[in-house]
Amino acid sequence: MIHVNSNYCKGCLLCMEYCPKKVYVKSEKLSKKGVFPPEVKYPENCIKCHLCELMCPDFAIIVEDKDDK
Repeated sequence: MIHVNSNYCKGCLLCMEYCPKKVYVKSEKLSKKGVFPPEVKYPENCIKCHLCELMCPDFAIIVEDKDDK
């Protein structure tokens, strides 16, 4: 499971840039900060490489290794 905290995100979208499986899309809704945060569109494509988590300068993304099934 992937969590994006839109309260921390400043909308740089580095996560989208570095995700090798293109899991994210740019949200169409503005966050409280007035930016378009990433949205997890294709969670089934995530390979849990954690690149998005590592590249996020705002620590807004958490990728859990364990699925909630």
